[in-house]
Amino acid sequence: MPPLSGTELVTVLDRLRGWSPFDGGALLDDVAAVLDDVPPPEEDTAQLAERLSGHLARLVTIAVASEAGQDPTAAQLVLRARTLHADALPRGRQAAIAHLRRLGWTANELHDRLVAIRCLKEAA
Repeated sequence: MPPLSGTELVTVLDRLRGWSPFDGGALLDDVAAVLDDVPPPEEDTAQLAERLSGHLARLVTIAVASEAGQDPTAAQLVLRARTLHADALPRGRQAAIAHLRRLGWTANELHDRLVAIRCLKEAA
């Protein structure tokens, strides 16, 4: 395979600079915040939704890269994660909290499934 062109190298470098590693501890903290009996403060809703969407995107990438889609449960969770990731945060407090909880449950379930089928190490 020939070496990468200058443009291709710049693209690879930009992707590396934008990459952030999966942080299972942060995922569990965010999931706990949205699934707690007491909903998070309204001013934190948008930021939590953004972080949970980011967690879902990373989990989907891990699932695809590790071919977890061959597991029916993981494939179903990946599809749900992609759908939720594409949805905008709804207006209205109750709708936003419901959306946050769906994000949290899906992230938690996908994480647990990827651990169970050994595509990911358990977060501490």
